[in-house]
Amino acid sequence: MVRRIKAKLVLRLRAEGLTGRQIAAQGVSRHSVSAVLDAADREGVGWDDVAELDEADVYARLFPGRGEHESVHAQPDWDKVHRELARVGVTLKLLHGEYVDACRAKSETAMGYDRFCKTYQRHVLVIGAASRVGHKAGQTVEVDWSGKTMQLSDPVTGQATRVYLFVATLPFSRYSFVEPTLDMKQDTWLRANTAMFDWFGGSVPRIVPDNLKAGVIKHPAEGEVVLNDAYRELAAHYSAAVLPGRVKKPKDKPSVEGTVGNVATVVIAALRDRTFATLPELRAAVYERVAAYNAKPFQKRAGSRLSVFEGEEKQLLRPLPQVPFEISQWLYGRKVQKNGHVVFERNFYSVPYENIGRSIDLRITDTTLEVFAGDQRLTSHLLAPAGVVNEYRTHDSDLPDGPQYRQWDAERVREWAARIGEDTTTIVNRIFESVPVDEQGLDAALAVLRMTRRYSAARVEAAAGIALQSRVRSPRYAHLRPILDSNQDQRGTGPWFEPADEEPAGYVRGADYYAGGTR
Repeated sequence: MVRRIKAKLVLRLRAEGLTGRQIAAQGVSRHSVSAVLDAADREGVGWDDVAELDEADVYARLFPGRGEHESVHAQPDWDKVHRELARVGVTLKLLHGEYVDACRAKSETAMGYDRFCKTYQRHVLVIGAASRVGHKAGQTVEVDWSGKTMQLSDPVTGQATRVYLFVATLPFSRYSFVEPTLDMKQDTWLRANTAMFDWFGGSVPRIVPDNLKAGVIKHPAEGEVVLNDAYRELAAHYSAAVLPGRVKKPKDKPSVEGTVGNVATVVIAALRDRTFATLPELRAAVYERVAAYNAKPFQKRAGSRLSVFEGEEKQLLRPLPQVPFEISQWLYGRKVQKNGHVVFERNFYSVPYENIGRSIDLRITDTTLEVFAGDQRLTSHLLAPAGVVNEYRTHDSDLPDGPQYRQWDAERVREWAARIGEDTTTIVNRIFESVPVDEQGLDAALAVLRMTRRYSAARVEAAAGIALQSRVRSPRYAHLRPILDSNQDQRGTGPWFEPADEEPAGYVRGADYYAGGTR
């Protein structure tokens, strides 16, 4: 075709002294060479006149108006078409239908769908914009770890600590975010995702990660993707769905893959001569570089990542939840004890009493403990402070009415002792008197009282009376149990204990216990 004539090349070769036949030997037809040379002679154009022009301008100067024609079809407002395609649910098929309806209303000739699509793609190439067919504004964010890393340097020891970079990109505007972290563990991954949404000021319906273990448990070729509970919970908090790219298919998230490559230049290389001692210091520098990267003008289209994001995409993001996302861990199959509590880190948290003996799941955050039975949340508690053990956190609504479900304290223990007898009460009181705070004596006092489960209350009371006759100021379980095991409480009155200069190591039987009545 005539439009493919390399007119500038022909003129340059002629200026170098080649004949028409020699020029044609360079891959240009003799007919085309003759047409260019004749047009150049007719217009008085030589190589010096076109040396600074591009090929298209040279052709237009030699053959003005050639190949140009006016379409018989009505032309839509292509800029408007480009803007409309950014909106959710809008397709070229829909816009073509609306264009056809408008042409019919005006009695104009409408182009077919195929020509409509091709003309739109040509328009996109001319204005240097990205096609809207593949990406919608405010619909997707692509996330990944950068393969390149940075480091912190201890100013005292000089020890270097590796720093990893979390990278996120909105494909529509290419607006990006980078977060430095000290590891790539699950909690760090979740916090980086949370920081990403805060940076964007909104969320999107789709999160496209890689198949990393911190987010994806299994991604089979067939069947459903299996996410870990924490990442699925984060996505649900931001009203999003996690749609991992296919295994070993980086083209499923090309935007963030491109950004990962740019990060090596705009962040890592730009900061290579600076030394950072702390992560907050490094984070501030990284944020500064990323902001400059987002504000840098595009090379092949108008505007920048920042201008496209703020002008077209930001208003389409979903608003952030009112309550910030909390990182959590799950503990499964914990059994509710007979006292209506479940144990976590040696502290006790109440569960509705009808779940006693049932296996439940715990969700632990930085501040709270939540109890679940399947998908149903049963109750929640504030976590006991770090370092505290044997503390009971009990909601009155979790326990039924009745003294049997009261929390054990000194008052309740004394009430139980009073029902057994006066000597038992004396022992319990002395136990509490021997400790700085009542809570420290609960276990010892209850050990004495729980002997009534093995022996009768009358025998325990009798053993308490025997123990009180000894020189032990505060008898306990270890003193009463041998009396009961040896049936000393059932032998009637007698000198079970005899004075001694020193406190005996155990209980000494009287002389009449032995045969012959002598020791």
